Amino acid sequence: MFFGSLWCNSAMTTDFLLRQAVAHHQRGEFAQADALYEQVLRLDPVNFDALHLSGVAARQRGNAFIALELIGRAIALDDTRAIAHCNLGAAQQDAGRDHDALASYERALALQPDYPLALCNRGNALRRLGRLDEALGSYAAALALSPRYPEALCHRALALQELGRHDDALDGFAAALDARPAYPEAVNGAAVSLLATGDAAQALQGFGRALQLRPGYAEAWCGRGAILLHAGELDAALDSWRNALAARPAYGRAQLGLANTLRALGRRDEAIAAYRQAREAGADGATVDYLLAALGAGVAPAASPPEYVAALFDGYAPRFDHHLVGELRYRTPGLLVALLERHLPRAADNDVLDLGCGTGLCGPLLRPFARHLAGVDLSPAMLERARLLEVYDTLACAGIVPFLHEDGRQWDVLAAADVLVYLGDLDPLFAAARPALRAGGVFAFSVEALDRDGGGTEGTFALRASGRYAHAAPYLRAVAVRHGFAVRALEPCTLRQDSGADVAGLLAVMVRP
Repeated sequence: MFFGSLWCNSAMTTDFLLRQAVAHHQRGEFAQADALYEQVLRLDPVNFDALHLSGVAARQRGNAFIALELIGRAIALDDTRAIAHCNLGAAQQDAGRDHDALASYERALALQPDYPLALCNRGNALRRLGRLDEALGSYAAALALSPRYPEALCHRALALQELGRHDDALDGFAAALDARPAYPEAVNGAAVSLLATGDAAQALQGFGRALQLRPGYAEAWCGRGAILLHAGELDAALDSWRNALAARPAYGRAQLGLANTLRALGRRDEAIAAYRQAREAGADGATVDYLLAALGAGVAPAASPPEYVAALFDGYAPRFDHHLVGELRYRTPGLLVALLERHLPRAADNDVLDLGCGTGLCGPLLRPFARHLAGVDLSPAMLERARLLEVYDTLACAGIVPFLHEDGRQWDVLAAADVLVYLGDLDPLFAAARPALRAGGVFAFSVEALDRDGGGTEGTFALRASGRYAHAAPYLRAVAVRHGFAVRALEPCTLRQDSGADVAGLLAVMVRP
């Protein structure tokens, strides 16, 4: 009787302490909850609930690895609890172990197929693994069980956003906000899609609303900073990046945005220091090194990093045409095609490839000369806008040099308007262009002009502080000779304006004999 009484009192104490711990946990009082969970585990080291819930609390405090250890110990005691496998998966995702997380969610669903949380989390893991169509299916299954599940609605919209289906994504974010009006992730997600569809003003308001709901929302500060940077509101952009870094120190995206803004402000030394900090914070190393080289703080590579170019134009796509034509008085497509027309041997019987086609500004101008018009570009967002023009027969997402090597077709015309500014050394391009042209084929392109004081090796090319290459006329002639091209035209022009000043360029037409 005596030992039975002790066991009963111990069990009652453990149960009481556990209930107290859960109450504190639910109120977000993690210190008190942790202390009570520890007391339970001192009395009962194999208490499943104390191990599991203390692991959940650790994850909520950002301690993913402690969470993995505690929840793993709980599952070792009892692996039949779906909720434990679901929470283990969440901690694995926090630790960057997405494949393990997916396996944990699958185990939870094997134990409890009608589990909306596990279905939603499974969708998150699939989305992070790039399996977007499967993720949409998992979110749909969660919503079939719980139609107004805010997280499933929001995360489904994020998957649609990644697929470029921004109108559908906006509908999804609206549904999430209908289910939970004060939902900062949904407000921020909607702002991202608004920006992608070209509505920068509404996007800026959206990021502002997200920040009202969560003042320390680093991603929303970054979204706001990016819009302000592109709008030329540089001091306000600088404040946004700094607020993002205050909320999330050593955030690579924010640190890179800060560096870009300092570069735009002409604060060279501060920009160089900020770029180096961005690299340390995890920003893409090739991009950082390239931008440092543009500021004279490193060796310029032979070409812009493809990831840099794709990211630059994916972000620029919604306002590309308006900004270039409306604000920078961009004239290159019209000037280049007018020069090309004077050297084409046939009128409308040409196979034409628009290299670096972007949003398709050259497409309508090239179409009258083409029996087949194709475009190639690194930026999926730019290509999506080019596709809407319905002037191209085919479009491909690739770098122009790899495409020319791998495509295998021959063309009558290769046109590249404002593309070679992202290539320094032009030998690889010319080596790929010559066999891609039929005999008599024409290669027409533009470059920014490098004069003797342009900062590069005289007669070649240089990477400018703008992050764009300029080329000298003698260099273009030398490259043409090396690769068997005849120079038909090499004319000076004004390509556009930058900060109110004309940008000098060269228009070239070269022929494969």
